[in-house]
Amino acid sequence: MKPVVLKMGGRLLQDRAALDALLAVCANIKQQRPVVLVHGGGDQVDQWLAKFGFSTEKIDGQRVSPAEQMPVITGALDGAVNAEMVSRAILAGLNPVGLNLSAGNSCQFSVNTKLGAVGIAKPAEPTLLNLLLQQGFTPVFSSIGIGAEGQLLNVNADLAAAAICQLVKGQLVLLTDVPGILDAQMQLIPTLSTTQAAELVTQGVIKGGMKVKLDAALETAAALKSNIVVAGWQHPEDLQNLMQDKPVGTCIMY
Repeated sequence: MKPVVLKMGGRLLQDRAALDALLAVCANIKQQRPVVLVHGGGDQVDQWLAKFGFSTEKIDGQRVSPAEQMPVITGALDGAVNAEMVSRAILAGLNPVGLNLSAGNSCQFSVNTKLGAVGIAKPAEPTLLNLLLQQGFTPVFSSIGIGAEGQLLNVNADLAAAAICQLVKGQLVLLTDVPGILDAQMQLIPTLSTTQAAELVTQGVIKGGMKVKLDAALETAAALKSNIVVAGWQHPEDLQNLMQDKPVGTCIMY
């Protein structure tokens, strides 16, 4: 069966009990199919930057990452958060391997200079990832990459997960702090077509970080010709239900 690529971020990464519950579900899923985890860690980055005297700026839901901040951002994401994710995944029995997006040339990057040292990830070489999955490991990717000139790059974690999913031709699930994509009345939208999505963006209903998530889902849906799910992490059983083709969150139709 094709791998499940699960993007984790938001408040989940600071709620150890919720993270452990979700990883336990991942361990159950892994008995039937491979699992790949991709994580962000924006709250932790904010905390680290503040400690080092840096301010935080976002444009259209994406972090501005000046080159001088990248050692701190990398330390937070590829160091502290990735190590914490790996440690919890070990306890869940997932046999994890911590990686960044450049490991084994998994992704290659162009640079979004408007945002500073921010990479736009594209799938590149699947050999390492496929080898790890074949041997029963669970890759745990941070959203840090390395550019063509050896520079550290920060990558939006939703877009990173999209690239990794395309690399392994997997099933993408983007977890978020809300139940899914919400309409103007803050009600869950169960299914969303490309046309409907464009209308909601034009109306300003979907914006900021959720628009980035939507862009990642639409790109992956088109590339793999498969539906993508955006769902909340608060009920771990929802992930198990999703694997059984039950409706969960917002299903973005290709």
